[in-house]
Amino acid sequence: MSDSSPLPPVRLHPEAELARAALSTPLLSRAARLARWAGPGTRVDAGGGLTEEQLPAAAEQLGLTGDDAAAYAAEAWRVAVDTGLVEIVDEEAGTVRPGEELQLLTGGSPQDVLTVWLAALETVLADAAVPDLDDLVDALHEGGEVDFSSLDWDPEAEAEFLDGVLGNLYLLTVSEDGAGDGPVPLPALAASMLVPDDMGEPTNDVLEQVSDAMMRLDDQFRVLEPVGLVAYQPVDETLMADADEEPAAPVDDTDVSRYGMVRLTPLGVYGIRARLLEAGFDAPVVGELADKGADVLLDGTARFGRSAARAETEQWLGRREPLAAARELLAAARGADAGAPLRRLRCQQALSLVGAEAEPALREVLDDPELGGLVRVWLSERGAAAVPAPSQEMVFWLTVDTLAAQLAAEGNSEELRALVEGLAAQHSGFFAAAWRVEHPATAEVLDAMGRLHPDKKVAKEARKAAFKARSQQGG
Repeated sequence: MSDSSPLPPVRLHPEAELARAALSTPLLSRAARLARWAGPGTRVDAGGGLTEEQLPAAAEQLGLTGDDAAAYAAEAWRVAVDTGLVEIVDEEAGTVRPGEELQLLTGGSPQDVLTVWLAALETVLADAAVPDLDDLVDALHEGGEVDFSSLDWDPEAEAEFLDGVLGNLYLLTVSEDGAGDGPVPLPALAASMLVPDDMGEPTNDVLEQVSDAMMRLDDQFRVLEPVGLVAYQPVDETLMADADEEPAAPVDDTDVSRYGMVRLTPLGVYGIRARLLEAGFDAPVVGELADKGADVLLDGTARFGRSAARAETEQWLGRREPLAAARELLAAARGADAGAPLRRLRCQQALSLVGAEAEPALREVLDDPELGGLVRVWLSERGAAAVPAPSQEMVFWLTVDTLAAQLAAEGNSEELRALVEGLAAQHSGFFAAAWRVEHPATAEVLDAMGRLHPDKKVAKEARKAAFKARSQQGG
């Protein structure tokens, strides 16, 4: 995932709702309970962890029982220390007291609570990137050093891999055609990191890497679920006939859920976006443009998918009177720059959401060479009276402008291919007239039609027309 281009915009839940979710996560709620329990008699070791003698009492305080109770208590304590819910008063004596951050969980703003939760998330992510502790113990050298080479574990690479997986999961969650609120199969998530895009059938070596990654991710998502980052259905343990074996990748879709299913929670979406922003990514949120000008709205939503663009535009329109909003949109849609066609398409889509009150604004630009075509469409669709017929020149200009916008929005999509085929079929003399259209994108559009049309004869006509258009423009 590159940080040079913006990610799809995400719809975040309200901060108050996210803060409530953070407070109710098992790990943060346990950390807060231990912070309130901590007092003058609580002792920690040199690393800030609870001493062995204190762990049973901490586990009891949390109502934990069983073989893993002490480990869960130690993890909750570590989160309490790392987030500032507990403060170490004297390192030498090992004494502690409740920290200042503890007050934020009860008396702070939703943003304060989420800041504490994000700190807890960082602790858990660091834990998730560490291999099984038994492996660490086996690899200890004399003197207490860990031989990372014998573990076949690179801490930095492991953290980067987990970051990449979570970034891909975020992308699958927020993309227009992605998983949305649904779960993602663990094999697909592992494959997204390891199988090259241009690889047809994965090799056995790659499939083995995917299987290894699935098992690592199974362990990691089990660690990440208690902090509220993900909802996780683990790998079905019955798939592993031998404790030392790893399951092969699933052979069909019917059994894929048995190989693990994961989704980001709303809180998880918030957390991963915060980390992406910290790492320098452009990760927009639906609603960020609602208080901006129409020029910012049209340029900003140019890179959005349709549903996200609509949601953003609805919020923008909700803060304005329809007539004033229409005038502002139309003024911002003008231009001969490369981004102008897509701005006009977004303007047209925005105007489809306003009512008849906006009609005067559209009639004001009927004679505008750049806007006259699209406002005639709007007026005609609403059955408005006395809509002047467009000139042939305006019809062809609007056609080129629309194709240029579609090309910018979606590239060589199936929808654009169908549009190109339809145009060529309906207008036998389309190319003879189209190359004369005085639009900055005429040659580019005709080139695209030449690439996209399946009929070789028609494609050749389009390329010839593109050449003529370029000659006419002096290019």
